[in-house]
Amino acid sequence: MIDRRRFIRNSALTAAAFPLLKSKALASFARGSTLKDLYKNDFYIGAAINSRILMGDDPELRNIVKEHFNSITAENEFKWSVINPNEDEWHFEFPDEFVKFGTENNMYMLGHCLVWHSQVPRNLFVDGSGNAISKEALLKKMQVHISTLVDRYKGKIHAWDVVNEAITPEEHYRKSRWVDIIGPEFIENAFHLAHEADPNAHLLYNDYNMDNPKRREYVREMVKDFKKRGVPIHGIGMQGHYHLESPTIKELEKSIKAFIKEGVKVHFTEVDIDVLPSNTARTAEISTNAEYKESLNPYKEGLPKEIDDKLSKRYEELFKLFLKYKDDIERVTFWGVSDDLSWKNDFPVRGRTNYPLLFDREHKPKNCYHAIAALKS
Repeated sequence: MIDRRRFIRNSALTAAAFPLLKSKALASFARGSTLKDLYKNDFYIGAAINSRILMGDDPELRNIVKEHFNSITAENEFKWSVINPNEDEWHFEFPDEFVKFGTENNMYMLGHCLVWHSQVPRNLFVDGSGNAISKEALLKKMQVHISTLVDRYKGKIHAWDVVNEAITPEEHYRKSRWVDIIGPEFIENAFHLAHEADPNAHLLYNDYNMDNPKRREYVREMVKDFKKRGVPIHGIGMQGHYHLESPTIKELEKSIKAFIKEGVKVHFTEVDIDVLPSNTARTAEISTNAEYKESLNPYKEGLPKEIDDKLSKRYEELFKLFLKYKDDIERVTFWGVSDDLSWKNDFPVRGRTNYPLLFDREHKPKNCYHAIAALKS
């Protein structure tokens, strides 16, 4: 029996250590010690899944999810335009299967997301004549959407991203049709509606670039105000769309501490690490697009060892931070399962070959997986 305490200590991984690390990780897998097992006393280890993974004809990816993760999020299939494209039209096939899969495998399930400015039906903000909808009518649409969806999975889905990406450093409240028609109070209305539909659900505000000092402060102020006025907010989702060298661990830690101070749980909700060069600012703003250039897609034939080492080191640094605040971090969820299915192959530049996740295109665990496992072995 291999002593897991000797399985590479909590120091930076060196290139020479990787072969030994892999062999010991395989032995760990044989004993059932995958990430969800190693971190079971710290926080949930999650993955975003989609219909190809859950309902496709290849069981391999489903098995990876079952073996390595104990939390799941739907990547797109709970979003308004997909599940409820018209007022009386609902598509529950995937969500029902999602809940069944999560229940059968004793997983923590997150519904993503109830209210967002993007991926909404074209007719959401207009009436039957195509004119701008009234505040009252839009609030009614919100009420029907949230109550229908949350009530259907009451007691089954544990947490919801109630509002997604509604605050920016430049504008405070993002300029959106929600703000134009209802005003910033649409956020608290959404939280109240979700809580009424399932009083036991854990309710989150979710956003990207939460290391940004202005966004962090705006969100902190919102949480403080909501807590003071009894608005039911329980957690903050810090989207983890990171790069090899940004954001800094220091700024991430400041955000964790700020939200803990306001009495909410922290979730790292969409973790992946972009290893490719970029000619745009670091952002997860879905409307961002950049023109394809060969210089922006340098690793089509595989990831160079130097970059692979940086990726492992980066994941190691992040998880050391997560472990430092494990008592207040509920969940760390990766935005996908394997590199071949990651959205980062097409964002913000379509058609690239990226390597942001823990499993490679062969669906095998990467060195970055072993780096995370080593911290708990």
